[in-house]
Amino acid sequence: MAFTITYENKSDTFEKKVKLLDLTNGNKDYICALVNGQLRELDYDVYYDANVEFLTLKDHDAMGIYERSLRFIFTMASHLVIPGIKFRMTYSVSRTIYAQLIHKGSNKELYLTPKLVKQIEEKMHEIVKADYPFLRLIKTNEEAKKIYEDFNLADKAAILEYRPEKTVHFYNCNGYYNYMYGKMVPSTGYLKNFKLLFYAPGLLIQYPRSETNGEIPEFNDEPNFSDSLINSQKWGQLVGLNYISSINKKIKKSELSQVELINICEDKHNRMLCELGEKISQQIDNIRVICIAGPSSSGKTTFADRLTVELKSRGLNPIRISLDDYYKNREDVPKDEDGSYDFESIDALNVELFNENVLSLLNGDEVKLPTYNFKTNSRDFSRKVKIGDNDLIIVEGIHALNERMTSSIPKYLKFKIYISPQAQINIDDENPISITDIRLLRRIVRDNQYRGTSAEETLKMWPSVRRGEFKWIYKTQEDANYVFDSFLNYELNVFAKYALPLLKKISNDSPYYTDAFRLINMIKYFKPIEEKRIPCTSLLKEFIGGNCYRDSE
Repeated sequence: MAFTITYENKSDTFEKKVKLLDLTNGNKDYICALVNGQLRELDYDVYYDANVEFLTLKDHDAMGIYERSLRFIFTMASHLVIPGIKFRMTYSVSRTIYAQLIHKGSNKELYLTPKLVKQIEEKMHEIVKADYPFLRLIKTNEEAKKIYEDFNLADKAAILEYRPEKTVHFYNCNGYYNYMYGKMVPSTGYLKNFKLLFYAPGLLIQYPRSETNGEIPEFNDEPNFSDSLINSQKWGQLVGLNYISSINKKIKKSELSQVELINICEDKHNRMLCELGEKISQQIDNIRVICIAGPSSSGKTTFADRLTVELKSRGLNPIRISLDDYYKNREDVPKDEDGSYDFESIDALNVELFNENVLSLLNGDEVKLPTYNFKTNSRDFSRKVKIGDNDLIIVEGIHALNERMTSSIPKYLKFKIYISPQAQINIDDENPISITDIRLLRRIVRDNQYRGTSAEETLKMWPSVRRGEFKWIYKTQEDANYVFDSFLNYELNVFAKYALPLLKKISNDSPYYTDAFRLINMIKYFKPIEEKRIPCTSLLKEFIGGNCYRDSE
């Protein structure tokens, strides 16, 4: 039967199935396509009436496919330069991928040399120039295990035990086999835009980003952020919790092992809070204002609660101010580029009133602080506060590290804390889990638990949240005196239970189905954990409920 495909502002009728690739006219700017709203690789066959939208690197979904394919040819090139060589990849500073050479068998980190980095980059360019096709194959789990062993990919074999499906999709590129857990470009010739940077002891892979209009972002070194990521990775390796398979094994072993896993992760946060308390205590003659900021779903509120208790245990007396209470009236909030209210903007807050209130408090005055009611979009000033000469003010909000927000307060009086999950956890060595996706899962679960918001509604607002983060938050993180890693290595085993049913409700004709499908494919590997052992003070309780600081209010 004849069918019609609408694409590039025209419609054509076909009698036989047609590949999307055949509709691109050889344009390698097209990375993938939406077919009736569903994300498809370019080798997909269309045999029905369809609206086709080709995506470029300016689109988030296309960027993900490009980045995944780039990791494939990096691994392939490394294998061709030195057969059996092994790298572990993680997301890193300045929107890059960090690749660390590891010793086969022991996972011990080894130092790269600039010469080897150059050899790998040159081999990658050779592979791109050759334009080898990515051939998709389907293998049984047993066949996949044999292939993984042949290519020294034991880390991939370990995750097969937790894969719910009985088959695995592979990609064969000129005789090299691998799988990156998702869709790929048609051939290596699409991957022309990348850079390798020697970044001892490893290297950084730079690639185009949709938020920079499909170009490679300018590299900006971020020592504080980088140090936090490195510490997270080292800790995960030290306690054996940096792979899904290793976490699942502890959960599978026994309930006692689950309790131990939870306590190990929670103790990491306890030690960091103790370290923070010590730093602040040592500088208490100067510090008057503690500023806490981080991107959405970082755990800022519960962290601020726990830090308050930590400081009180040291004889200090902090009061809390949330920047959320300084939102302007709805009609005074600036608009986003799409015409909706931009609540991520610092201009959505009454900066002048905030500075006036804090200065008055520091001068010893009693101040009526605002409390904003998000249900009625109104505020009252019934909260009366006065602080002593040595009392601290804790300010929490996404703009707390922005100097404009606290412009009237001298820098030497401020101690700045940046909080975010600094997850360095992998499906396997070549497939790191996105820190952004972890925060997105947190928000999906929290919004549903506390606001009755569907996963689809959260996914709809997420691009606006991300724009605000890039515009207002990330550029302030290097000003922090301390970076707090809010990630708990067992948390995705918890969120899987809550998020999977919510994500599965999103129908395949939804514009957010692609995001939902990606998240489902990630969290399906995590075994559930017994939640009753999670302490009520845990940052996770901010998202799943049972928070002893807030739920009783």
